[in-house]
Amino acid sequence: MEPLLSPAERDALVQAEARHAAGVYAKRDLMLVRGRGARVWDARGREYLDCVGGHGVAVVGHNHPAVVAALRAQAERLLICPGSFYNDTRAHLLQRLGTLVPGLERVFLANSGTEAVEAAIKFARYSTGRTEIVAAMRGFHGRTLGALSATWKKAYRQPFEPLVPGFKHAAFNKLAAWEPLVGDNTAALLVEVVQGEGGVHPATAEFLHGLQRLARERGALLIVDEIQTGMGRTGRLFAFQHYDLEPDLVTVAKGLGGGVPIGAVLLGPRVRPLKPGLHGSTFGGNPLAAAAALAVLQVLEDEDLPARAAALGAYLREELARVSGDRVRAVRGLGLMLGIEVRRKAAPYLQALAQHGVLALPAGLNVVRFLPPLTLSQAEAERIVAAWAAVVG
Repeated sequence: MEPLLSPAERDALVQAEARHAAGVYAKRDLMLVRGRGARVWDARGREYLDCVGGHGVAVVGHNHPAVVAALRAQAERLLICPGSFYNDTRAHLLQRLGTLVPGLERVFLANSGTEAVEAAIKFARYSTGRTEIVAAMRGFHGRTLGALSATWKKAYRQPFEPLVPGFKHAAFNKLAAWEPLVGDNTAALLVEVVQGEGGVHPATAEFLHGLQRLARERGALLIVDEIQTGMGRTGRLFAFQHYDLEPDLVTVAKGLGGGVPIGAVLLGPRVRPLKPGLHGSTFGGNPLAAAAALAVLQVLEDEDLPARAAALGAYLREELARVSGDRVRAVRGLGLMLGIEVRRKAAPYLQALAQHGVLALPAGLNVVRFLPPLTLSQAEAERIVAAWAAVVG
């Protein structure tokens, strides 16, 4: 295990980041400096299976050759082109995104999931002439003020109140809790198909179809947040496709750029035509991010990664539950979006997993979350199971 940085270099850089960073992230004592596929290496040269994946970003793995080649070629040609000009790479991406799902033909390009949620909220308000948004308890949609207003967790919201007015929250998977909140001033219902930050809770088909029916009956739009669940993560390109939903707006980000910041909103026919100047983004749809997204979409298709996610996800759910026994409350998820609800805090489990060469995430206080690249191999999946068995054994 050869260090990739000397101990002195590593310590100096850790101190520099600690001194100059704003301080909004709780740090783990790891400096990651290299990645390939489903694996990353720290400054000391130790290898890990990366089930953090940039919080679900690395769907095609780290440094996929096709993404690297696309970025290199585009960087040598044109890095930035504002939306007021046509651009060839952007046009190819818009065409590809606008034909992924029948009916979702128009696309707005942004730089992140939060920006995509902000845009979807604005488009819903503009389309309906209404102001209220109903979102789910335990839901997470971002940290800018509009997206934060839709997010449930008190610790995220409270320091920045008062937030944007007009947001309401109802219990996830309980349609009866939503019905009295959806009225004449409701612009949209906003929901994740699988709640990520909220504990890896999949929605039921009855709940999702009930929300869609409720939106249609009462003149509201249905926004499906696919920021973490999209790009093949759950075993379909989009998680809502498991349930044959027809959302009016779909927010996409994370995995779409393969590590390059990008966000998008897919718009359905019930969304009113938008006017020039109504919304915009300096970097949204820049050619570099567009090139990366095109490469990611091609890799997902060529390597049939949604099907791999479905198969390996089913294997991991079964095996993780088997080795856990009655030592955990539940193992749940969809595709390669997995959560293990433990009987005490998740943090010690995350630390122990890292000692066994697997990096994972929390999803609340007592859920261990796994978001590995969809390029994960069977042998790597078995390594995850072995590491978890050692931690809970």
